[in-house]
Amino acid sequence: MSSLPGALDFPSMEEEIVDKWTKEDTFQTQNKLSLDRGDKKYTFYDGPPFATGLPHYGHILAGTIKDTVTRYASMNGQYVERRAGWDCHGLPVEYEIDQKLNITHRDQVLEMGIDKYNETCRSIVTRYTSEWETTITRLGRWIDFKNDYKTMDASFMESVWWVFRQLFDKGLVYQGYKVMPYSTACTTPLSNFEAGLNYKDVNDPAIVVTFPVKGEENTFFVAWTTTPWTLPSNLALCVHPELEYVKVKDVATERLFYLVKSRLPQLYPVMNSKKWKPAKAKDHYEIVSTCPGKDLVGKTYEPLFDFFANTPRSNEYFRVLSDTYVTDDAGTGIVHQAPAFGEDDYRVCLAHGVIVKGGDIPCPVDADGNFTDEVPLVKGMHVKAADETLIKTIKEMGRLYQKDNLFHSYPFCWRSDTPLIYKAVPSWFVKVEDIRDKIVANNKETYWVPIEIKEGRFHNWLEGARDWAVSRNRFWGTPIPIWANEDLSEVVCISSVKELADLSGKPEVTDLHRETVDSIEIPSKKTPGTMLKRVDEVFDCWFESGSMPYAQSHYPFENKEEWEKGYPADFIAEGLDQTRGWFYTLMVLSTALFDKPAFKNNIVNGMVLAQDGQKMSKRKKNYPDPNLVISKYGADALRMYLVNSPVVRAESLKFREDGVLGVVKEVFLPLYNAFRFFMQNIERWEHGGKKFAPDIDTLRQSTNPTDIWIQAETQGLIKFVHEEMQAYRLYTVMPALVSFGGQLTNWYVRLNRDRLKGMEGEGDEAEKEAETGLQVLYDVLLDVTMIMAPFTPFITEFFYQHLRKFQPSYAEAANGGGNSNPVMPGKSDSVHFLMLPKYDEGRLNANAVEAMQTLQSVVEQGRYAREKRNISLRTPIKTVVAVLRNPAPHVVEGITGPLKKYVLSELNAWDFQVVPKENEHDWVTLSLTPNFKLLGKKLGKKMKAVKEYVSAMTHDDAVKCMEAGKIEVEDAVLDCDTEVTAKLDFSRDGEHWEPAVKGDGSIVVAVDCTQDEAILSAGVARELLNGIQQLRKNAGLEIKDKVEAFFSEEDGVTVVENAVARNVGVFEAKFKGSFPLPQRYAPEFSVPIKTDNVEVGGTQVKLSVCRPALAVADSLDPLAVKVLSTLDPATFSEGKDFSLNVDGKAFTVVEGVDFWLSSDSKAKSTGALKADTFA
Repeated sequence: MSSLPGALDFPSMEEEIVDKWTKEDTFQTQNKLSLDRGDKKYTFYDGPPFATGLPHYGHILAGTIKDTVTRYASMNGQYVERRAGWDCHGLPVEYEIDQKLNITHRDQVLEMGIDKYNETCRSIVTRYTSEWETTITRLGRWIDFKNDYKTMDASFMESVWWVFRQLFDKGLVYQGYKVMPYSTACTTPLSNFEAGLNYKDVNDPAIVVTFPVKGEENTFFVAWTTTPWTLPSNLALCVHPELEYVKVKDVATERLFYLVKSRLPQLYPVMNSKKWKPAKAKDHYEIVSTCPGKDLVGKTYEPLFDFFANTPRSNEYFRVLSDTYVTDDAGTGIVHQAPAFGEDDYRVCLAHGVIVKGGDIPCPVDADGNFTDEVPLVKGMHVKAADETLIKTIKEMGRLYQKDNLFHSYPFCWRSDTPLIYKAVPSWFVKVEDIRDKIVANNKETYWVPIEIKEGRFHNWLEGARDWAVSRNRFWGTPIPIWANEDLSEVVCISSVKELADLSGKPEVTDLHRETVDSIEIPSKKTPGTMLKRVDEVFDCWFESGSMPYAQSHYPFENKEEWEKGYPADFIAEGLDQTRGWFYTLMVLSTALFDKPAFKNNIVNGMVLAQDGQKMSKRKKNYPDPNLVISKYGADALRMYLVNSPVVRAESLKFREDGVLGVVKEVFLPLYNAFRFFMQNIERWEHGGKKFAPDIDTLRQSTNPTDIWIQAETQGLIKFVHEEMQAYRLYTVMPALVSFGGQLTNWYVRLNRDRLKGMEGEGDEAEKEAETGLQVLYDVLLDVTMIMAPFTPFITEFFYQHLRKFQPSYAEAANGGGNSNPVMPGKSDSVHFLMLPKYDEGRLNANAVEAMQTLQSVVEQGRYAREKRNISLRTPIKTVVAVLRNPAPHVVEGITGPLKKYVLSELNAWDFQVVPKENEHDWVTLSLTPNFKLLGKKLGKKMKAVKEYVSAMTHDDAVKCMEAGKIEVEDAVLDCDTEVTAKLDFSRDGEHWEPAVKGDGSIVVAVDCTQDEAILSAGVARELLNGIQQLRKNAGLEIKDKVEAFFSEEDGVTVVENAVARNVGVFEAKFKGSFPLPQRYAPEFSVPIKTDNVEVGGTQVKLSVCRPALAVADSLDPLAVKVLSTLDPATFSEGKDFSLNVDGKAFTVVEGVDFWLSSDSKAKSTGALKADTFA
């Protein structure tokens, strides 16, 4: 088996397969075969990433989930188009260019020229696409990079225009002000989603300011704020209508203050002291009056600053309003209102007529976050930098009551890492609130994994959805297709390149960016002779990504009917952070356009964090490079590690590189070793001219209990995978695949090693058993290879390329047949061309599976019992006894019948028995415990009495209750299946018994630990046998290679020699009739292959494996010995004469008299082998 190395280099193997796929265009061939068959279309949308950075684990995780599901769909008889897409527009790109060109003001872009600025942006958006393609391809993800789409393509942008026009025609578009998170560094508003990406803990000034009440001498409203820079724009104060407010007289200053009663400690911090007593209040303040907040509404006050005291509508300013958003958990219960800089401020002031919809509002801050000349005091200063100047001025005015600092969490710009502010900006809006009920209803039509995200987080977000500001005052993006006059009294919304050309009279353009379309004007129909110009804004890139279902296909301008057949998408997948991002925009636009969801099924993954639980950071270098991890362990290992984790249930994963290594060691290495073992034994079985060919009848007819079991497990796995993948539950499938790998390698192959080697039975019978086992193992390996292919595409391709050669249809692969329909194992050139296997109902066998599960539990507990007594598995034990709680008859019949020999073998025991039910009380005690969590409400005060009653039950009483299925006590009935926990405990006397109890108390295994000479001798023999096996392995010998084994002990020691004499049968069974001999029995001409010192039975033994050699009679003529020493024993037969002539001297020697085919044959024949010694 030179083609299968002892240790497979998984990354190198994968790289060879990537090269093979690339050379043979395997991915596109899969699609072509699917199209040729007319497979049903399966629509998948891939959310476009930015290619301005390299892919990280979040991308790899989402990509693996997408690849797994789409591979599964393709191998399940569906056609899946998988196109790569790139998000090209928006803030991430512009910010990078601004950094590169040192642009800090919008005017700098205009001076430079939008055309040059956008061209610079265009130059970097695909900078890393080749690196993305390399990494994603190496990951094994099949996605079409040649036929990709980009959001900056004219075709994509035209469809975005069409989407917006549909909304415009439906009356869902309007222009207005919106207070939004705003990045002063990037000079653009951000979505709430973006604002939530980068919170930091910061120290901000927290001040209390006084506002003199008009008409009430020496009386003040006191308001608390952490944004002093907003105070020049104050237009009102707000109270809660129902909270209790007080007017208090300050004892020290005799000034009167209004505030909410529960917040008096804000003015008098001493009240927060543990020593504070209400009686001390008179020393600090006096409550003059109390009232609900609504009674304060309408009161007016002296403004802090007069910057806007004499502006239009100022007669509505500087009064008290009310709203329930005001709380009493901080501050004074009076909130200052600056409608240009607070979302609630804007809403409340609009509701009370302080400002009007569409009207101007005081906003003395420019696009860069600097104060304008409307506030001369801090003109040109950045708002955050102006805080101290304003506080100082307020203090000098005598209006500062209190200054402190507040340590709190504050949003920062996710690109520039600078503090955000909230700022009113003119925007184009989509009326989400008008269609909110429809969006919520459409969400109910979708299926999410996990369901909690759909019904909780996402549903709640939709329930509170507000109108969506879709415009950005930027440059590199899809221009909003609105042409209008200056006062927006005439507005035209364009839906296509052709319509723009028709209305403007200009030629059709081939690019839709600002540098192209901004100069195009449309003649006014209302005012002939004047021209309509495009509005300044571009689309928020989230509007573009929400439009991708339509825009990636240039809908409705191309492929309209075909596209509509595949809408909504069958499947999407992205991270948890997209609940307020892509998932949301998809749902809003699909509802607005077609009143249906954009997708049917959605898998939401959690976040991949660094090992310490922190966010992965390039700056901190707290995670390993994904490409290095793949190059060390392979992509399959990384894929399996990620998918076999909580992260596919939208939970977080703390990434550990040793977790990827664990997959290699615990899953792939054992699986590969089992596969290699199979291939080695096929070669051994075929030695001599036989040809292995898969035969379904042979494996169906097998009566071997492990064959029946592993086939049942395999068919059950196939059934389970299909059921769970139809429900998109990858988090249940991958553990099942991992578990099955353990069942196959740790149980089936191990239990059948000798059988598969042809060492179970004699002659033809042994080879027939071996063939049956190999037929079963081949079928299982092929089924598992196919069912695992969507999950681990590389190792399954590797296995398939070997397994396919045994199929009769393999010959049809020549001359292009391997790339044609119909696909079938053998003929088809890739496992990924095949259809996934369907489960075989006839081979499902719940009884066999249950019996084997019980066997495994018995073996595991038996091993644990041995460990507790420190008895090596190489030392036999006399008896193993098992007590099973309520076993099914087929389980007992199985493990005491056909499966018994495996229990004995695995535990190295001489006897095994299951205690009959009527004798259980001699071995164990059954105890019952009520489930108090479940029974608390049901039993109430009876709980104590019930507990005492149940705890006092005898073994027999407990058994009767379990058989009856209920316990009746204190007028209550307890269900034994759901409300009671039953547990067996070992109770038999005798120090020679060592028990082990399964965790759930359902199985007790007891081991007889008696040690006598026969037991110890058998243990030594087992150690020697293992030493020979290891020496064979170290020598690089194959299963078919025959050798002789010899040993020598220290002078005067015969421990091993005696053990071999007592256990010859053990060695003969293992080594096909051969057994090891003391070194003195080795022919002088014996040639050692490998020699080593090993410890056996507590003594050092020199052990050799040698080439087979003839053994000669001690009295044979040396000349004859010289000739026989050169001959191969395989050329002789037992009992045959052999004539030879040496130096003119003729000899006739007889096998069995003068020579023997092996040294152990000589030992048997001459009677040298005795019960206790060879000598």
